[in-house]
Order: sequence, then structure tokens, then C-alpha cells
Amino acid sequence: MTTTSSAPTGTTAASPPPTTDGIHLEGVTKSFRSGGETVHAVAGVDLSIAPGQVVAVLGPNGAGKTTTLDMVLGLTDPTSGRITSFGAAPRRAVHEGRVSAVLQTGGLLRDLTARETVRYIASTFPRHEPVEEVLQRAGLADKADRLVSKLSGGEQQRLRFALALLPDPDLLVLDEPTAGMDLTARRDFWRTMHEDASNGRTVLFATHYLEEADHFADRIVMMAGGRVVADGTTEQIRARASGRTVSADVRRGDVGAAVERLRGLAGTAAVTTNGERVTAIGEDSDALARMLLVELGGTNLEVTTASLDAAFMAITGGAMDEDEDDATEETR
Repeated sequence: MTTTSSAPTGTTAASPPPTTDGIHLEGVTKSFRSGGETVHAVAGVDLSIAPGQVVAVLGPNGAGKTTTLDMVLGLTDPTSGRITSFGAAPRRAVHEGRVSAVLQTGGLLRDLTARETVRYIASTFPRHEPVEEVLQRAGLADKADRLVSKLSGGEQQRLRFALALLPDPDLLVLDEPTAGMDLTARRDFWRTMHEDASNGRTVLFATHYLEEADHFADRIVMMAGGRVVADGTTEQIRARASGRTVSADVRRGDVGAAVERLRGLAGTAAVTTNGERVTAIGEDSDALARMLLVELGGTNLEVTTASLDAAFMAITGGAMDEDEDDATEETR
């Protein structure tokens, strides 16, 4: 927690000490020139990520999520605003081994084996996890002696994951971490990430696989137009996008009255019937459920939410771009 106090009379108030718990972005923007015009890739992001959280960043191509991750890693500086990683500037946090990343491209020497690559990078750290252990955790133990040039795209991505694990970081930043992996490899990768997260590691990842965010993330941050447009659990995101659907069986003679009562409830978007089954869509599912059960004598209550895909479309006004990994910084 950051605290401030009044300065003694006759002195200048000192700036508050940096927050040391997790990742904090305050009023962050990033602009650059492209084709003679100024492009605002990130247009004012305020975001805090507590230690131990698993946060997915979703957004269409051009949303600014990759540029935001680049700034968290110190790969580029914000045009304005402030970023701290565990109380330090992003580059310092990376140099100290507190922050590691699995990016989509770059950083691999094709003429080295996977084991040689990990050993080489391990030698640059004053302290690191055992080489064979990170190869095992990354699912590369049986391919450790294979040249990087002979690894598939998904296997090279797992090698980047092994390199990121070497300093035993407090935060892992993952940009489309399972790009190029088949279904089995993706499942194995996320099993490893689940184990890491259960041990308290903070994970921040961008993905265009909505099911990955749905199944793995504790929290989802949606970006569009360089801004955060939604932030919450999967259930909260779904509810914000389209409300919850509440349905129950009522006695046939009471269906008409039930429809009128439900339509009169604040926040109700629609009410439909199918025989004795009454279904209402609204913002306050608790109020809808209470009215159906307590006031209208309903039975067989069911409460559901929209899919994450539908929520994404409703909030951002567009679809995920499967080819985002080919985008340049000017479009991210």
C-alpha cells in the first residue's frame, strides 16, 4: 500500500515511495509517427496487478496490448505515464531476474541444441534454476539434444518458456505463448503454468485463444483502441456484456403475470416463454432469481451467462485477429 504524509512546515513534500507489490501502470500512453501521422498505440492505461494473479489481456489487432506488454518489459518506454515492476523501473526488474517473458519471435540461435541454448542463457545469470529442471518443466527433456533449427514452431516457443523460467521470476509475461503449438502441447503448457501459478508466481499473458483466458485466467483485461475497456473475472466480463440469463418453471396459469412482473424489474432486457418455462435476461440476476423463486413460486431455476466470445464482441465491437503475431508495432 502506498501512503503519503504532509511535509513538515518549511520543507518540500517528498514524492510518495514507489509501490513495491506487483505491477502498476499509471496514465500510460505510447505514441509514434507513422506515414506522417501520429499514432496513439496506447491511449491512457491505468492497471494494477497484484502478486500471484493470473491475468489475461484480450483485444483485437490494434488494441495496444502487445505494446503495453513491451512497456512492462522495458522494451520500449511510455510516451507519458509511469510503470513500476515490484517497485522498480521495468528494465531494472528484468535485469534483476524478477520479470521474464515468453515472446513470439527472436532470441534463438539455430545452430545450438535446446540444452546448449538453455545452458548459454543460464550462464548470464548469477543464480538460476537447474538447466535440466527447466527443460523438463517446459516439456523439452526428450528434445534437449535437438538443434533449434529442427524444432517445430511450438517447440521453439517451449524453449523460450524454458529460458524465461531460468531466473525463477516473480512475474512471467507471455505474448501469445501457445502460438504454433498443437492441442496436446497447449494443454501440457497450461498444466505447467497452473503449477507455477499455484506456487504464487504472477502471470500476465496476451492470447487470441478465448478459451485459454476463460479456463486459465483469474482476471481478464480487455483492451480496444489503446485503452482498457473491461477488467474483471470471466463471469463479470460476461455479465457486463450482455447480462445474465435466468430461467425457471412457473405454473401455466401464472406465466402471463410472471412475464409482466419480470419486465417491470429494473435492468431487465428481455423476457421470453416456452410453455411453463420463463426466461429473463437482465443485469441483476439475483433480483431476477429472487422474484422467480420467492414471489412467483418458480422451480428448476437456472442462471447462465453469455460466452466469452459474445462478451468480447459486445465490449470491443470486433473479433480477435488470428494473425496478430504478424502485426508490426505500428498496428499494435
